[in-house]
Amino acid sequence: MLLSRSQTVEIGGHSIEFGPRGMRRCADGFESRPYTQFELRPVTPYIGVEIHGVDLRDPSAEVIDELRRALLEWKVVFFRDQQITGAQHRDFARHWGELEIHPLLPQGEVPEVVHFERGEDNPGTENIWHIDVTWQKRPPLGSVLRALEVPPAGGDTLWADMGNAYDCLPDAIKERIEGKVAVHDFVPSFGRAMSPEKLEQMQEMFPPVEHPIVRTHPETGRKTLFVNSLFTTHIPDIDPVEGAALLRQLVDQAKVPDFQCRFRWQPNSIAFWDNRATQHYAASDYFPHRRVMERVAILGDVPA
Repeated sequence: MLLSRSQTVEIGGHSIEFGPRGMRRCADGFESRPYTQFELRPVTPYIGVEIHGVDLRDPSAEVIDELRRALLEWKVVFFRDQQITGAQHRDFARHWGELEIHPLLPQGEVPEVVHFERGEDNPGTENIWHIDVTWQKRPPLGSVLRALEVPPAGGDTLWADMGNAYDCLPDAIKERIEGKVAVHDFVPSFGRAMSPEKLEQMQEMFPPVEHPIVRTHPETGRKTLFVNSLFTTHIPDIDPVEGAALLRQLVDQAKVPDFQCRFRWQPNSIAFWDNRATQHYAASDYFPHRRVMERVAILGDVPA
């Protein structure tokens, strides 16, 4: 049940909302049961939980079953002190399905592992709210990101709960976007650094795709807001000016701190997030220090 005591005031011609919002951790009907295989330490009441007492190098079937449930309930789960190899990283992610080999990002020693190395010569550029690879027909189910080297301070990653982001939209906006789709494209981001020849080749392979603005999570049944600043370009079949204003309002939902959790990285920390239910943002506040990460993504379904 959604309970809301938030208030709205008009300041300078703008509506400002404050106070408790109507939020929930799970979809109605989701059964939240005790966990017996590990300890949970919530980061916030709604999104994000640290899991302790698990070795990801060789998890049992019972541990994997409870991790599946924890991921659906908390949307992003965190682990500390996991000294795993690239192959073990890949093998852990495989418990959730077929893995992605990203066509536009550098690979690590294992083909399924994407290697991110940021520093003085290559500053971080992931500081924009986004959902991974929504420019493909089957965006990832989720991603498993591990820290190899972290700066002495900064470089945190934030996640936003897009179920609560949708729930807290005004009813008039929900009615306006019901059943509508938005267009997603890699060109405004990855395409900017490509030569014209390379761009043309990649556009033939990965043309723009349409996804529902509001998708239904295939496992929990919860409605989530499925547009993002990095890859969503426009809403078709609507006046371009009105559509641009509407899209700005929708993507700005991820920026509300009430919907977010924040993770401070340490070497050998791991974050595993549900890409169908969240957006994320990597703070680029550590220049010129180094930040080295590796990620494995799990293929998802066609958003519906």
